[in-house]
Amino acid sequence: MSIDPTEHYRRLERMYLAAPNNGYYRPTLKVSQGRAELVIPVRREFFHAAGAVHGSVYFKALDDSAYFAASSLVFDVFLLTASFQVHFLRPIAAGEIHARAEVVHHSRRLLIADSVLTDAEGRAIARGTGTFMPGDFPLSPDIGYR
Repeated sequence: MSIDPTEHYRRLERMYLAAPNNGYYRPTLKVSQGRAELVIPVRREFFHAAGAVHGSVYFKALDDSAYFAASSLVFDVFLLTASFQVHFLRPIAAGEIHARAEVVHHSRRLLIADSVLTDAEGRAIARGTGTFMPGDFPLSPDIGYR
């Protein structure tokens, strides 16, 4: 089955938002060819004891944006995260976390995407690089890809 790339991006966005864990984070996602942009509003529930967002939220934003940038280029199967490297640069305690990711390498069996997190003023708060591989699980309506 052949699918229009723009329709593929919208299906990926719907699949992402349908995932049960995203109800907690309340993200928005925009996917385009080899790119993804994600926004997560900062909430006190994300804070560690020192009053700033916990690194797990940074990781989620970095991984999710990089993952969907890579997924934009794969039309048939769910990707698997093989590895992910995170660099924490500064804390954030208010506003929104903005993640922008771009695929920097794409071959038949390996995709690499870089992602940068910024605060509302555009200052980098974290960076990450993910390595992704096509899995055996087909993209289908059963997993929200519709």
